[in-house]
Amino acid sequence: MKQKKLPLRMCLGCHEMKPKKELIRIVKNKEGSINVDFTGKMAGRGAYICKSMQCFEKARKGKKLEKAFESRIDENVYETLIKQLEGNNG
Repeated sequence: MKQKKLPLRMCLGCHEMKPKKELIRIVKNKEGSINVDFTGKMAGRGAYICKSMQCFEKARKGKKLEKAFESRIDENVYETLIKQLEGNNG
């Protein structure tokens, strides 16, 4: 039986290609609101970050999310990401 291809996505922090399931997805929908997508199935443009604080800090410092979505990121999105990352590492 043929093996199913794993979808790979690039982390905005470390620029490594990793399986989609190992990354956190941030999505911008048609209305322009930006949210953390815990399911990985929300409609809209997605950007991905590894589940590590270092990658998050690199992406935030370099304004990678702002560049990916071409808009300002609300502080609530960053707070949600920090809580998610602390939950994974704790």
